[in-house]
Amino acid sequence: MNLTKRRERARALLASKTCHFPASVYDPLSARLAEDMGFEAGMFAGSVASLTVLGGPDLILLTLSEFADQAKRINRACSTMPVMADADHGYGNALNVMRTVEELEAAGIAGMTIEDTALPRPFGEAKPRPLPLDESIGKMKAAVAARTNANTIIFARTGAIGMTGLEDTLIRIAAYEKTGVDAIFLSGVKTRAEVEAVTASTKLPVVLGTLTAEIEDRDFLSSKGIPIALLGHAPIMAAVEATRATLQALRDGVKPKALTGLASDELMKRLTRDDHYRAATKDFLTPQ
Repeated sequence: MNLTKRRERARALLASKTCHFPASVYDPLSARLAEDMGFEAGMFAGSVASLTVLGGPDLILLTLSEFADQAKRINRACSTMPVMADADHGYGNALNVMRTVEELEAAGIAGMTIEDTALPRPFGEAKPRPLPLDESIGKMKAAVAARTNANTIIFARTGAIGMTGLEDTLIRIAAYEKTGVDAIFLSGVKTRAEVEAVTASTKLPVVLGTLTAEIEDRDFLSSKGIPIALLGHAPIMAAVEATRATLQALRDGVKPKALTGLASDELMKRLTRDDHYRAATKDFLTPQ
């Protein structure tokens, strides 16, 4: 894996004047599809990882090793496309964050978010809340200190705008900017006014993890200096529905040859790099 060039591409996206929408990827084939379609980057989210690895909801049940293993499989399948990851809360305190950065760098991740939400949800609390600011600052500093490749992107992620409001969010952004992180990653932003307030408050690139109908316009996002915004994680939902529909059809007696909506042989051969393996078979398994 040529990770240096991938990380350089991810860095270039942060400096772009146009907003880019990464592909939500969840396994090697979805990543290859995104790369073949020309997506500039992929995003591997914690919620998606919970679905693919555990078949469970996004309740921070996944372990770091499980997440890193799947990230490595995804990166191994790519040739040039950088993949970024949602590392949630870093799987613990600031020292756990350091271990998280080390493992995800080794797995080939080009950039990762470290979140300031109290995760997993503490006993007796019905709603999520941000961590105390001092603890969050420590986590961001630890993430920056732990990376071994200067091109690995560390995103300081906060969803405070939906929990404690805009004022607290701006305070946190100002504090995180001083820790050496490369960008601010926001979830829960809903209005153009919020986007404008946030982007005006920092010199760092601002990345959006959620979009509403009011702010999902690419021209608007680009005009506010937003280089990256996520479009949610519809691909895995579509894959689940397609699998359900196919299994139901077979269960109902539809013959395999009568099924519709299947990937073509040509597409499957391209995604699985069939030509490469056929050449290797000829070179190394066929008597010369």
